[in-house]
Amino acid sequence: MPRVITIDPGKRKCGLVVAEISEKNVYEATIIKSELLENYVRNLLSAEDISQIIIGNGTTSREIKEKLYFFKKEIITFEEKNTTFRAKARYFELFPISGLKFLMPREVFILNKNLDAISALIILEDYCKMKFTLNQNIDSKTWLK
Repeated sequence: MPRVITIDPGKRKCGLVVAEISEKNVYEATIIKSELLENYVRNLLSAEDISQIIIGNGTTSREIKEKLYFFKKEIITFEEKNTTFRAKARYFELFPISGLKFLMPREVFILNKNLDAISALIILEDYCKMKFTLNQNIDSKTWLK
């Protein structure tokens, strides 16, 4: 089944998610330096059957779209308003707090976290109008760089 790539673009770093829409499953989630994104996507395309790329319409989206000129299928620009803010709440849905940590303020757990990959997930979920789950083999540390 073909997969989609969703990108939360940024000046220095981008969140990226690879997902299967029909299965509502995320297979890869990572945060990449913006200057490495083009090569990273090229490598994904050689290994995966990607049907489309969805890019958030915020910071540097036009530049990112131009860098991905080699992708001959559909590239969609989609609204990403408030995704970084919403990523904080989505983080706790994906990685619930348990035990005595539940008594601590939630903000403590995300102070130093880059949430760009979760923002990319939210862009995908908004575009598809459904929630996605994480593949069991996904390395959650890629979300926490």
